[in-house]
Order: sequence, then C-alpha cells, then structure tokens
Amino acid sequence: MKKTNDFGRDSIPLLVLKISIPFMFAQFVNVLYSIVDRIYVGNIPVTGADALAGVGVCAPIVTLLSSFGTLFGIGGSVLFSVRLGAGDEKGARRILGNSFTLMLIISVILTIFFLLTKEYLLSWFGASEVTFPYADSYMTIYTAGTVFALLSMGMNYFITAQGFPLLGMMTTLIGAVINIVLDPVFIFLFHMDIAGAAVATVIAQTASCAFVLCTLRRKKMKIPLVLMRPERQLGMQIVKIGFSPFLILATDSIIIIALNAVLQHYGGPEYGDTLVTAATIVQSYMLLITSPMLGITGGSQPLISFNYGANRPDRIRKTFFWVLMLCFCFTAVMFLISRIMPQYFVRIFTDNPEYEELAVWGIRAFTLMIVPLSFQYVIVDGLTALGMTKTSLSLSLIRKSLYFGATCILPLFFAARTAFYAEPLADGLAAALSCTVFFFVYRRYLRGEGRLKDIRI
Repeated sequence: MKKTNDFGRDSIPLLVLKISIPFMFAQFVNVLYSIVDRIYVGNIPVTGADALAGVGVCAPIVTLLSSFGTLFGIGGSVLFSVRLGAGDEKGARRILGNSFTLMLIISVILTIFFLLTKEYLLSWFGASEVTFPYADSYMTIYTAGTVFALLSMGMNYFITAQGFPLLGMMTTLIGAVINIVLDPVFIFLFHMDIAGAAVATVIAQTASCAFVLCTLRRKKMKIPLVLMRPERQLGMQIVKIGFSPFLILATDSIIIIALNAVLQHYGGPEYGDTLVTAATIVQSYMLLITSPMLGITGGSQPLISFNYGANRPDRIRKTFFWVLMLCFCFTAVMFLISRIMPQYFVRIFTDNPEYEELAVWGIRAFTLMIVPLSFQYVIVDGLTALGMTKTSLSLSLIRKSLYFGATCILPLFFAARTAFYAEPLADGLAAALSCTVFFFVYRRYLRGEGRLKDIRI
C-alpha cells in the first residue's frame, strides 16, 4: 500500500481535489443507503406511499445514530491528524485505539436504548396509526445493526486521515452496492416489504464495517488499529472536538422531528401523511446536496488539522480558499438542477400526481439558499478542524435554532406546507452571520496575528 498524499508538502489545490473529491463521492454513495431504500419502499404495490412516510418518521433516529459516529470519528481523527502533523505517532496511536473502543461501547448502549424506547419515540416523531407499523418494523431491524453502522462511519475518518481517501471511498461504495443489489431481493423477491429494506441496509453496513476494520488493521498502515482500554482524559478531548459535528447532526434529527410533527398536525388526517411523504422525498433530494458538501469539508479537515499541528497557517489559508471554491461550484450546479429538473428525481419515488406536484414545489423551496449554505459548511467544519469548537458549534446552533423556530412558526400564520420555507430562511441568515464571524477569525488566526492554544492529549 503506497501512501500518495503528503499533507505537509504537496500542492494545496491538488491535495484538496485528491482528498475532498473521493470523500465527496463517498458521501454521495453513502446517501444511496437511505435513498435507495426509499425508492424501493415508495414503489411497493398498494402500501408504498404509507411505507415511505414510515421510513420518513424513522429518519430522525437514523440521523441521531449516525451523529455518534461523527462524535468519535471526527473528534478522534482531528486530534489524530494534529498529532501526525506534530510527528507524535505514539499519541496518534492512542487516539485511534481510544476512539475505536469508545465507539464500541456507545454503539452497544444506543442499541439497547433505542430498542427499548422505539415505540414511544416513533409516536412522538410523527407516526400516525397508518404509518406506525411500517416505521416500527424498519426501526427495529435497523437499530439492531447500530454497531456496524457506527464503526463503518466513524472509523472511516481515520483511513482518510492517514492519506488514503480512495480506500475511504471504497468503504461506502462497498456498502452502497450491496444495499442496491439486496434491496429488491428482500423487498420484492422475498416479499419482506419495508422489513426487507432494513435487512439489506444492515447487511450492507456490516460489509462496510468489515472492510474498514480490516483496512485499519493492515500492518502497512502508518498507524494500525489496536484495541485499547479507554483513557478518561483523552476520551474527553475526543468528545470535546467531536461535539460540534455531533450536535450539528443530532439537531438535524430534532428539525426532522419538528417538521414531520408540524406537517402531520397542521395537515390533519386528510393531508398530514401526504405532506410527510412529500417531505421525505424532499429531504432525500437535500441529502444529494448536503452529504457531498459534508464530504468536501470533512475530507479537508485532516489537511487543515495536519498543517495546524505543523504550524503552517499559510497552507491552512489556501485550504480554506480552495475548499470554498469547490463547494461554491457544486452548490451552484445543484441550484440550477433544482430549478430545471426536480420532477425526474421525484418520479423515482412515486407516480402519484399529487405527491409529485407537492414534492417538486418542496425541492424548489428547500434549495433557494443552498449556495450561501456552502459558506456555512466550509466555515463550521474548518473551524472545527482548527479546534475552535465553541465558535463552530455556536454558528451551527444558531442556524438550527432559526430553522426550528421557522418550522414551528410559519404554519401558524400560513398554510401547513409553508414550513418548507424554514430551510432557505435559516440558510441565508446563518450564512451571512458565519461569514461575518469568520472574517474576524480569519484576520486573527490565519494572517499570523495569533495562534490557537495548542491541542494536547
């Protein structure tokens, strides 16, 4: 296995492309897990629309489980990259081992907790009498595979952090291909319906997990994976760094819950399930935008952290610029696509004219401010990579608070579906605030006027 990327000396534009593009593609492929499930579920004869709404109700729990992968994955890999940049391989090895052990422990705890409370949670999250059986079936099976989901996602960050973004991409590619192949087998051939979609997903995540662990265990890796007894102080450092991206994803769950509950409440028995189904399709489309963006910004984090550890603010400055350019171009293209052809995406899920019209309108509403949103993503993830978790977390929480508030308030004065405008309203305001805050942070830290307090383990 040949290491092809030198974070300290290679050209920054080339490194950003070589690291972020594979990670972007990996995140795009990863989103196929949920989208492929929803496509097949939406096309189940007779019950497809209700089953799709059931999967949408499960989305907050799926997102919340994933957020714990970022808590230890991003938190650990940022510290890991800083140690590598400083030439401290012993410290990097401790971080890798502790992150793995902590992920194992938390995944077991989460599995038990969600299996015991899922019925109450699904009812609170917007499941109706019609959609509850579908949501319950999907969630029971999916939750049983929590260990594999968290490890495959969280430990994959450490592969990229060691300079192997293509292997990181392979992790999600393996899982997505297996999921795509198995979904129609379990759903239609074995007549398992929505339960079949969950089984296919768990098998795919298990395969991804096996690939990640085998890759990190190879002796040719600079820092191979070993199981370690968790250290309290180091664990707190990992959680401190990872808390910002964790809370960003965790609050996504709260917003999805609020959106589903608001749509169900104000839509009423006649229109509530229709709105939730359309929102599920719209949220699936948004994943095609936000997940690749997270891939770009997340893929660049080891590069920023490495050069932070190496005391190279000039390379950090260049990394921010090129990552922003990449995100800006990507969101500009997706904005145009959202205006021109969202109907083709919606038709993959349903051929019902009512659902199609509502979902197409919803996509155009949701994506009004995705170009400014790219600035928010780059700034928040970049500051996290520099260890500025309080600032990045504050910026993210402000956006989520605006989103949550608008979701709850808009339907009070207008129609139920105006809740869809909460996304662009929050995106635009939060992007303006983030750019203003970052301007001052940029001047202070990236122009050599100051350095962040060194991260220690």
